[in-house]
Amino acid sequence: MRRVIAPGAALGVLGGSQLGRMFAMAARRMGYRVHTFSPEDDSPAGQAADLEVTASYDDLDALRAFARGVEVVTFEFENVPVEAIDAVEALAPVRPSGVALHTAQQRAREKTFLADRGIPTAPFAAAASFDELWDAVARVGTPAVIKTAAFGYDGKGQHKVTTPADVEHIWTAIGHQAAVVEKFISLQAEVSIVAARGADGEIVAYLPFENRHRDHILDVTTVPAAITPAAAKQAAEITRTILEELQYVGVLCVEFFLSTDGDLLVNELVPRPHNSGHLTCDAAVSQKGLLPGALLGSVQGNA
Repeated sequence: MRRVIAPGAALGVLGGSQLGRMFAMAARRMGYRVHTFSPEDDSPAGQAADLEVTASYDDLDALRAFARGVEVVTFEFENVPVEAIDAVEALAPVRPSGVALHTAQQRAREKTFLADRGIPTAPFAAAASFDELWDAVARVGTPAVIKTAAFGYDGKGQHKVTTPADVEHIWTAIGHQAAVVEKFISLQAEVSIVAARGADGEIVAYLPFENRHRDHILDVTTVPAAITPAAAKQAAEITRTILEELQYVGVLCVEFFLSTDGDLLVNELVPRPHNSGHLTCDAAVSQKGLLPGALLGSVQGNA
């Protein structure tokens, strides 16, 4: 039987940055108390919280004490170690789950998860050594992009490969760490869907957002995205499939590439609120039915 966590309860957040701050502000307006946990003292999230715990994610005893003081825990960035999530999850529900985080926080696992379920991505190959990287580039072909498998965002850890001769210096540049090689895609648009799935399996979502970047950082988001109804429907269906396959509970952003050939490809899973959805804080407070039922079956309402 599902338990309702009513206002007045304490909610835990792992991470102390801007998304944690936005979560804390929204939760407190709804009557919840918020406890944050991060290595940084006086963090943006901690400033807006009822209780700020400052400790390392390696401090499992501190994490367990934190978990005992809240009803449920979430995380506001995806680089929280899985060992920390495991320690917390033994004592309090974590939403999204440690399994979802483990899948999304490492590109090779993420791409394999998608490919194994027939979800379209750019052609890719994983590599854990220099020889494997060389072979991966040969299989994927050039031009391609080499991305570090972990800890990459906003363009960090990404290098374009135009010829095989680039591989050796890129291997050095990424610190000799595991990587994913992806075929370079000629883009028509970059699109994201922000959606949420409840413990009861109900899914709600916003219409696709179209995103433009500057220096690999999101610059402008527009909604609705200037894509065809067929592409919007496909993006929504893929998002539903991912949420259900992960048995996901919480907010998820699915980032898509729409190629100039009209192919819709999943680029990345973001297991938290996403900056492309920031506009909804002010632009969609009272809207209903943001995603027509024709796109996600019986889905209605806000995400």
